Formats: sequence, C-alpha cells, structure tokens
Amino acid sequence: MPYEPPTHTVERSLRATTGAKIIAGVDEVGRGAWAGPVTVCAAVTGLRRPPTGLTDSKLLTAKRRTELAEELREWVTSYALGHASHEEIDGMGMTAALRLAAVRALEALPLRPDAVILDGKHDYLGTPWRVRTVIKGDQSCVAVAAASVLAKVQRDKMMAELGSDHADFGFADNAGYPSPVHKAALQEWGPTPYHRLSWAYLDALPQWRHLKKARTWADASVPEVAGQLGFDF
Repeated sequence: MPYEPPTHTVERSLRATTGAKIIAGVDEVGRGAWAGPVTVCAAVTGLRRPPTGLTDSKLLTAKRRTELAEELREWVTSYALGHASHEEIDGMGMTAALRLAAVRALEALPLRPDAVILDGKHDYLGTPWRVRTVIKGDQSCVAVAAASVLAKVQRDKMMAELGSDHADFGFADNAGYPSPVHKAALQEWGPTPYHRLSWAYLDALPQWRHLKKARTWADASVPEVAGQLGFDF
C-alpha cells in the first residue's frame, strides 16, 4: 500500500515556535509484548533528506527494516537506545517503565535535546522534557520514523538472542508478542525467565496462574495496552 513519506514539518515548527535546535524523535517497541523489555530509541536527524523508504517500522518487511537500520545508523546525527526490563515493567507498570526507558535513551545522546517529538497522543515523559506528541508520528515525522526502525530492529535482535534457549516460544519470529506458537508454548511449558508476570495472560493459564505477580503500582492505562489481555479463546 502506498504511503506518504515522513517530513520535517514538526521539527521545523518546533524550531520556529520554541527556538529548539536539537530535536529528538522518540519511539518505543515492545509495549504490547508478553515477554522481554520495552525498548525506546531517541534519534536526532537534523533537516536532511531521509533515506528512501523510511517510514513506520511496522510497515516494512523484516529484511527491509534491517537494511534501513544499517543505513540509518550512519545517516542520523545521533541516536541512543534505552530499555526497561520485564522485571522493571512488573515492578513499576508500563507507563513508568516507558518513561524510564525513554529517559535512559535521551540521556545517552551525546547532546541533550532541546525538544522531543514523542510518537502517540500520551506524554509519558513529562517534565523537565519539552515534549510534542504526534499521533502516528512514526509515519509522519522523519526523526520518529528513524527511531521506530532502529528500536524495532534492536529489540527484535535482543528477543531472538533471549529466545535461543527457548525455541518452542518462537521469540525470533514473534519478538515476545502473543502469536499462536507463543501461546501454545506458554500452555505447555509456562513462562520463561523473560516473561512479564504481572500481566493478564496468566489468568488464562490455570496451571501457571500461581506465578502471577500482584501489582503494587497504580497505572490505569496498563490494562488497555494492546496485547496484554488474555488468550481470547
């Protein structure tokens, strides 16, 4: 399906209205997975013409994402990745874990951004960061699209490595998201050491339900996160 390439419109607007010079695009991957970390990339691109075919990572094939990520690593002005582990997600909730991963990424950049373009409609970063949220920013904003691709390729690689000792779960293919192979392996073998144990999918696994961790945090948005619900038989 044809799609419009991302532009620098939001970056230019932020420069004009706030005086920001260093603007980072931020996107996450792994929010709806049942296993593994949530990963956030912060990418600074300037106003140069982006590589051909850059768009939201979900619109690209795995092969094209990998090729584009290699090109982006050389093309971006700078980028950094931050992760929040499955234990941190269980311990603090998804919104706080997202913020932790994003702050880790932003603080790892060589220069602190003057402004951040955050994909989506919710600002999970907050102060002291100057944030502009953009719905579908990973399709419309160059810096966010770059962050989307870099985050996805890195997390997919991490999940393939984590799954090397748990082949039945298919992490190399599903990256910890609830695929049929993943669900079947959970029923048979129970959670791996990399699963998020505070999530609702365990409610549909009577033989493994005793492993579920009680929530000690208040995060009303978490039950609505795509992919967190149970098996939906």
